[in-house]
Amino acid sequence: MSKLMRLLIPQKLKYRLFAAFVFLILLPFCALNLYNYQRIESLVQKKISQQSHYQLEQMYRTLEDQISIAFKTLIFLKQDETVKSVLTHPEQQSGLENKRRIENIFKNLNNSFFLYNPSVYFMILDLYESAYTSYPPRESLIYKDLRESPGFDRKLMNPSSYHWVPNDSNYVLRDVSTSAYLLSLYAYLENTQNKPYGMARISIDYSYWLQSIHKQSDLQQQYFIISHTGEDISQSVPKSSLPEQVKARIAEHPQQQYFIDKASNSLINYIYVESLDWYIVNRIPQSVLFVEIEELKRQYFITFFALMGIFLMMTFVIATTITRPLSHLQNKMKAAVQKSLKIRLPEHKFRGEILDLTRTFNTMLDDTNLLIQKLKTEERQKEAVHFQMLLAQTNPHFLLNTLNTIKWIAIREQNEDITNMTLSLGKLLEASLNTDKDLIYLKDEIGLVQAYVHIQQVRYRHKFEVTCEYDEDILYALVPKLSLQPLVENAIIHGIGPLPGNGLIEIKVYREGPGTLIVEIKDNGVGIEQSKLKRTERRRPGIGLSNIEERLRLLFREEGSMDILSSDQGVTVRFTLPFLLSTPYGTEHPA
Repeated sequence: MSKLMRLLIPQKLKYRLFAAFVFLILLPFCALNLYNYQRIESLVQKKISQQSHYQLEQMYRTLEDQISIAFKTLIFLKQDETVKSVLTHPEQQSGLENKRRIENIFKNLNNSFFLYNPSVYFMILDLYESAYTSYPPRESLIYKDLRESPGFDRKLMNPSSYHWVPNDSNYVLRDVSTSAYLLSLYAYLENTQNKPYGMARISIDYSYWLQSIHKQSDLQQQYFIISHTGEDISQSVPKSSLPEQVKARIAEHPQQQYFIDKASNSLINYIYVESLDWYIVNRIPQSVLFVEIEELKRQYFITFFALMGIFLMMTFVIATTITRPLSHLQNKMKAAVQKSLKIRLPEHKFRGEILDLTRTFNTMLDDTNLLIQKLKTEERQKEAVHFQMLLAQTNPHFLLNTLNTIKWIAIREQNEDITNMTLSLGKLLEASLNTDKDLIYLKDEIGLVQAYVHIQQVRYRHKFEVTCEYDEDILYALVPKLSLQPLVENAIIHGIGPLPGNGLIEIKVYREGPGTLIVEIKDNGVGIEQSKLKRTERRRPGIGLSNIEERLRLLFREEGSMDILSSDQGVTVRFTLPFLLSTPYGTEHPA
């Protein structure tokens, strides 16, 4: 997984900046725009659907109005005395006069009720084989065929002697209307005694009506009239039809009002005409609906991607201006390593934060070079000190071998004082030759002090006494090697030596708190001031106190310190160091 992430995520900074802009700004912004456009399309679709459905409702009301007007026209014909007179007594006037009178009535009806819809046709039959129409037929009408039309079947009519035929076959108006079917109102004209004196047929050409509405529409939409069983009744565009799946969906969801037909990419709106058991369907191609939006979207995205391209180029240039100095700095760092840091960056080429970074880099190189020079100097000093230490070790070895020779001569001559002095001096020399250890046990350090005191007792003829006071549980505490012996030496030489009488040196070691060890060396000598007055000129400076103080600083830093208290009654030297217990104490002397 981590390898895949390393492959997918760019490693260079400028490519990371570029990818961050693309994935965190550009792509989310594009997705947001697409989402907003989809919302706009949905809102436009919903708005147009509502408008289209409102138009269908207007069409429905218009159709209902025409049906209502046709019914009113039928009532007018029934109540018109002229119509009744012509149909009841056709012999009173000539055939041409009767025809003229009926045609004038038809003309008045069209002017009164159907002024804006010329696709309404009237036909009246009397019971004497005469027929009158509002349209001029090209062929003579056969009265018998008209009288035997299925629409005039009394069994199909209601008690009021009329009924509607939604799918009336256009066998009479073929020369006038190209529609295959008409919406016709068939009725018998009856007198007050309910005796028929004629028949009327009022036909509405709904195909012409649909086509006229289609011509008035601004959009390239189509209108259809289908029955509840899915049968095509009429369409605004000749030879057009609805797919069967659309008809099935309309039949399954008669109250849905509109939906999207993905097969034809069209918006389907429909309304149910309950009185006729019809559906008026409106189909609008979505390409027509969203042609302006698609053009606007295309122009927007062309502009957007052009600006984004320019912005990406600028981002890449800006990222390059940032990363190029960093790459240059990286290369200079590699060159600095190869050339032993002997290199500098030109500061005049950069500005702003890069200039500060360049100056910091040059300062770092300067400081590093100074540190390297200092380390080299210290290394040379250490080598010189090491050489001096190696040189100094040859003399103690020679002295130790000489002491061993003296020791065996003293043993052979049975001189105990010389034997003991050589043994004590050899012990001190062996401790000084062992340079591997800086810290030793307190008990070993006290042993070295005792060896040194034994030598000085012979020299000063037992003029002084040395006492040691400590607890048994700190015998394995770690102290600096040869830290007590120089202090005891100073006390003997500078304090007890000039003293007229006998002297006393007290060594006291104790713990102070859980982590501090205190070492005190106290003498009753002449003190530091008197010692300076009686001191003779020495060939080499003393190193005892300064040596111990420096070793305490090197070994324990701030945790090690040394204090000197002087008076006429002697000198007390106290040094403090951390309390460290070695492993032998834990194994041999359990707490």
